[in-house]
This record gives sequence, structure tokens and C-alpha cells, in this order.
Amino acid sequence: MTTHVTIIGAGLGGLTLARVLHVHGIPATVYEAEPSPTARSQGGMLDIHDYNGQLALKAADLMEEFRGLILEGRQAMRVLDSDGTVLFDKADDGTGGRPEVQRGELRQILLDSLPAGTVRWGHKVSDTRALGDGRHEVTFADGSTVVTSLLVGADGAWSRVRPLLSSATPEYTGHSVVETYLFEADTRHPAAAKTVGGGALMVPAQGKEIFAHRETGDTLHTYVGLARPLDWFAAIDFTDAAAARALIAQEFGDWAPELTSLITDGDTAPVLRHHYALPNGHRWDRVPGVTLVGDAAHLTAPNGEGANLAMLDGAELGDSLAAHPDDIEAALTEYEQVMFPRTAETAAEGAELLEALLSENAPQRLVDMFTGHDQTW
Repeated sequence: MTTHVTIIGAGLGGLTLARVLHVHGIPATVYEAEPSPTARSQGGMLDIHDYNGQLALKAADLMEEFRGLILEGRQAMRVLDSDGTVLFDKADDGTGGRPEVQRGELRQILLDSLPAGTVRWGHKVSDTRALGDGRHEVTFADGSTVVTSLLVGADGAWSRVRPLLSSATPEYTGHSVVETYLFEADTRHPAAAKTVGGGALMVPAQGKEIFAHRETGDTLHTYVGLARPLDWFAAIDFTDAAAARALIAQEFGDWAPELTSLITDGDTAPVLRHHYALPNGHRWDRVPGVTLVGDAAHLTAPNGEGANLAMLDGAELGDSLAAHPDDIEAALTEYEQVMFPRTAETAAEGAELLEALLSENAPQRLVDMFTGHDQTW
């Protein structure tokens, strides 16, 4: 295959695609809006699953590098009730298939595996248009353009490539999270550190939840979830960290103090993140010369699968292009016919999970899921 692949977005999906193409000797260029790989934090921990994310890393020939990133013990899981009662406590015995790594470190091994110059930083897309015969033009914010016969949108929720294929736009799920961090938790925040334990903590309740991860060292990363309308959050001034933290904590006023301290004692300003999703089962008719991977294709309510699916998308698309070097459309068709049903199933499961986690009997439903008593999961 001699066609040069143009990838928009240097997230995990786009970089996995670029790496798998490189393994097969297929040239690609990744255009990324951010000015550098260190322009912003890459988020927290990811559990990389043996049935999707790890398959992508094998296709990328990066399993050895991945194993070097694994944080031992982080597959431990605890579920608590809002009063602090421990409902479920599973240690990490080393047999789980979802090892945890730092997202930024995972992205870096992908970047390091690509030839110099593969990623073009500081290229924010302002427009895309079809030129006919499967060719597309991408216009960047600085006025420069690139024309390609194979365009892949790996540019996330608000993809500028998606409109070439679909009129669908993400809609608010009704749920948002506020992120906080506690640093040096074992010494500075011992009660919270003991409560979280060595891995992940989940405390679901009707309309709200607190999730926390122990990241590198003794850093605790907390996700405070609330099912509230957008205008409820808009009324909070997040530029006033102390006031915002206090208002969020009020929603958990009757919870155990070792749990609410994950909010009130935060060492960083709270960061608000709204959750959006594309329609379940989102798909499009085959359009020559263009496709999507990751959230650009199938943004869903958070379900622990997003990054894994993006990587698997990238790997499978790369493998399909390598398998059909003289027929781009056959490769894209093969990729999409597998991707569509897989992501529709995952989206439905994610919507069900979110509903369960915010339901009246959320703690028990979560415990049943982990213990295998709820056969609908």
C-alpha cells in the first residue's frame, strides 16, 4: 500500500493506528491540535483489558513496553456504602486481566515508537471537505491545508472529521464529574488513603457517586459524579476553588467524613468534566476515503472501555489496511463492519451501567456485578 494515511488526533486511538501502520511499513502523518506532547495533563489511570486494549498493543508490538508501565496492586477494588461500610473488598492477586497504567505514560510509549516527524503538533483543524474520488481536504487554523486520499478522524468527541460521514452530534448524558487530587496521601491525608486502599474505591448512590484511584506513589485521584443538569453546574464558579469545592461537598453532606474529605481536602482546584455521548448504535454509510476511530466514532457514557476501544479500533483499522494494500474501500468496509456492532453493544452496556450506578440500590447492584450475582451484567 503506497497511500499515505492522514490521521487527525494524537490520542491513544490515532497513535495506535499510526504505530500499527508503521509496523506494516505504511506511511502516516498524525495532525494534533495541541502544541506539544506535554501541553496538558493526559488524565489519570487506565485499566488496559486483555480482550481489547492489550490486543491492540500486541498488534503494535509494544507489549514489553506496556508491561514496564504496570502499577502493581492497582487492580484492587473496594465498594463502600455512603456511611463508610465496606461492602466489597478484593485484593489484587496478580491474576486480573485489567492492569492499571498512567494514561500519559501509555501515550508516551506510542509516541516514542513512531518515526520522528510522524506527529505534527499545533495543527488544529478548522474545516474538512470532500473533493471527490475519495479525496478530502483538511484546513488548519493557520490557513494551511493538506489533501489526502485516506483520512481518519481520531479527534474525539467534537470531531471535525465526523461531519463528512454523519450528522450526529454528542448530547449531554445528564451526568458530570468533578476531579480532585490528594498528594502525599498516606502522610497528609491518612484517613482518606486508608479508605481508598491500594487500588480503586467506588461509592455509588442514587444520583451521585465518589470514585477514587490510587495513582503513582501515594497520589489519590478522585472523581465526584453528580447527575445534574448543565445549568446546575453553570451556577457554580469554578474559578473560586474553595467555594466550588464546598458547594460540591454539600451534595454529600450526610456521607462519612473519610469520604467527603476526598472532596474538601483536595490539593488541586476542582475540575469539571461533563459527559456527552453519541446516539447508541451510531453508524454511517460507507463514504470513500474516510473513517473514524475512538470517541469520534462511538462516544459513550463512561464505562471503562473508551480508551481500550479506541486503541483496538486503531489496531484493527491498521491491520485491515495492511491486509488490503490495493483496495482502501475493502479495508475500510472490513474495519467498520466489525467496529459498528462491537461498539453498539458496549454503548448499551455503558448506558445500563450508568443507570445502575445512579439508582436507588446502586451499592448492592455494583456488588452483585462484581460477585457475579447479577446475570444481566
